[in-house]
Order: sequence, then structure tokens, then C-alpha cells
Amino acid sequence: MLAAPQARAQTNPENTLYLELKDGRVTILLLPDLAPRHVERIKLLARRGFYDNTPFHRVIEGFMAQGGDPTGTGTGGSDLPDLPAEFTPASRARFLRGTCGMARTSNPNSANSQFFIMFAPAPNLDGQYTIWGRVIGGMEAVDKIKRGRGPSGMVPMPPDRIRAMRVAADIR
Repeated sequence: MLAAPQARAQTNPENTLYLELKDGRVTILLLPDLAPRHVERIKLLARRGFYDNTPFHRVIEGFMAQGGDPTGTGTGGSDLPDLPAEFTPASRARFLRGTCGMARTSNPNSANSQFFIMFAPAPNLDGQYTIWGRVIGGMEAVDKIKRGRGPSGMVPMPPDRIRAMRVAADIR
């Protein structure tokens, strides 16, 4: 598992993502050693501007914030094919506060563009969902994302949106 201080010391601009939210910048350390295909997908979509202005459509207090669907319905994705799962044994990576994982349907090989950021640990997800990153700065901005309602956590209109998502190496 990566701890925030260790992660900060190892940041590489090609494996660092900036997520701009209404309450500030979130810095995410990408983890290509855990999920190389998913990290490449996130970087490709970020470089295309795919995530810009997309909503956090599902946000559950004490659990996670989910975004990456341009339709805001939870059923949309990119024009790219779905990705095969890259599950990591819980002994190597866990779903802790600040973990970034890929959302999917009940089919483990259906991840596309949707992702989630954990508000709290969720050991029940360990080894079941692909982990592609870890928040190393700005988690307070994630904590301020508008919460959804009911057990599904669907966010009422208007939802909070990703203002921009960029690979740090691309920012000059």
C-alpha cells in the first residue's frame, strides 16, 4: 500500500493526474504497476478532454464519489472498448480513503471510463474492482462533492462536475 508521504516523494508527471473540482485541485498518483491498461485509459481520456465538465452522478456519504459518465446517468462511457479487469490482491492494494477505482457493471471486464474515489475504507471491494490511483493531495475537495440521495446515491440536479482532468506532464 502507498502512504501519502511516500507517494509524494515518488511522483512522476507522467503518472500524476490533476482533477480540478469546484473546491480545488485533487492530485492523484497513477499506479501503472497495479493496472497498466486502466492507467493508460484514464490518461488517454484525460488527454482527450473526455472528463471535462462530466458530473459526479453517484455519491454515497461514507463510501465513494463516482463520475466519468458524460450522460450523468451511470450508463454512459467512452467510445473505446471495455477493459479486462486488473484486480490486485488485497495484500498489495486495498480500497482505503482516497483510493481511485474503476466502476463497472456486474461483469468484471466491463470497465470503460467511469471511476470512483473512496471517502472511507471498503475492504469488501478489495480484489473485486481495479485500483488505478490514489489521491495524494486535495482530498478535502473530494470531501466537498455534493452527496446523492437514497441507497443508490444518485445526485439530484445540478450535480458537482469535474472542471478538468489533466496529466501533470501535459501542463506547462
